[in-house]
Amino acid sequence: MSTSPQGAPIPIGSMVPLSGPSAADGAEFRKGVMLAVEEVNARGGIHGRPLSPVFVDTKHQSADEVVAAARKLIEIHNVHAIINGYNIGPQNSEYEPIADAGIIYIHHNTLLQHHDTILSDPDRYFGCFMGDPADYWYGQGFIKFISWLRDSGQWKPQSNRIAIISGSKPYSIVIANAMAAAAAQFGWKLAFGPHIVATPTTDWRDVLAQVRAVKPAVIANTHFYAGDLASFQLQFMEQPTNSIVYLQYGAMHQSFVDIAQDKAVGVIVSTVIGLLRDDIGQRFARRYIQRFGEGSTPQVGCQSYGAVHHYAIAACIAGGAGAPGAFDQNRAVARALRETIYRSVAGIIRYHPDWQAAAPYPDYVHDPSLGLPHLFYQIQDWKKGALALIAPEPYNTERFVAPPWISPDS
Repeated sequence: MSTSPQGAPIPIGSMVPLSGPSAADGAEFRKGVMLAVEEVNARGGIHGRPLSPVFVDTKHQSADEVVAAARKLIEIHNVHAIINGYNIGPQNSEYEPIADAGIIYIHHNTLLQHHDTILSDPDRYFGCFMGDPADYWYGQGFIKFISWLRDSGQWKPQSNRIAIISGSKPYSIVIANAMAAAAAQFGWKLAFGPHIVATPTTDWRDVLAQVRAVKPAVIANTHFYAGDLASFQLQFMEQPTNSIVYLQYGAMHQSFVDIAQDKAVGVIVSTVIGLLRDDIGQRFARRYIQRFGEGSTPQVGCQSYGAVHHYAIAACIAGGAGAPGAFDQNRAVARALRETIYRSVAGIIRYHPDWQAAAPYPDYVHDPSLGLPHLFYQIQDWKKGALALIAPEPYNTERFVAPPWISPDS
């Protein structure tokens, strides 16, 4: 039964790249917040007070742009919390005005640096949470994934050689270096890279020529802009090699498939926070698409959606939300966030007590009921725009299929 909230609205801020190179994701982060707010309000809000979302465009996500967005939300809109997807670029500089205000901040920046910042001063940064695991886990998790494909007999690589290409953002570099560091432990040989390419870019032909020369069994590109990755895949397909191709995160966006079309079939992409294919995830996807249209991407919007719901639950447990300056109340909300395991549409959100970041499964914890699954997808039917979820167990609903460019005799 729905109960219309009657109290004064609670402003909830969101810093999202609505323009610039990450605008496609930013639009979905905004939709996720909107849908979650509508659902929370339909259930009575937080102790009878409705949530009122406020969005600020972070454009190119530079430190200046993101810090300015945080200050605007706090100083002008008096938000009680800031909840959003990622902003790649500020490198935690936005934590300072947020810590000064003593409000809750839940983001999905996927940065190992978050751990370092929280551990450096837990009391100051009590309200800063990362709703997904750090970028580091992408690298280690990918090496475990390709080793699982090999060891389970789903794929027979032509060699043990890996080529790693990185974008120039710290996020991409951390992932590439983590891949390289873990490779030998699982029997892989680094044949090329990590090679850093200045990004954003749509011209990958020079680096692809170098990669083809080493004949790798695996090619991983840790850059994450969907349009740039589509250009990479199209240029790879001009002269494909017998290699698995992994493209970091952006290839799960509909805009990647719209550009690459049939050349996208076979590509592998992963996310440390993504939409599950179980009943909970499927019902969310239907609601999301019904609300925002067939061109929307619930696999991305689920990030901010889940974080808003988790925050609302924690604030209700704590007795209400806290405005800027309400340190004691927001400390109670932060404690509830740490102590309350939330089963989101993406899986289990369980904040590590020291990092205040979601713990990943199976990369860190081996119990799927205690960690957020690192999901691996493969594009198998580009016309339907659906991603086949191929790992990890027990969440996978499909199996890996050899990419069409790989010779069956290789």
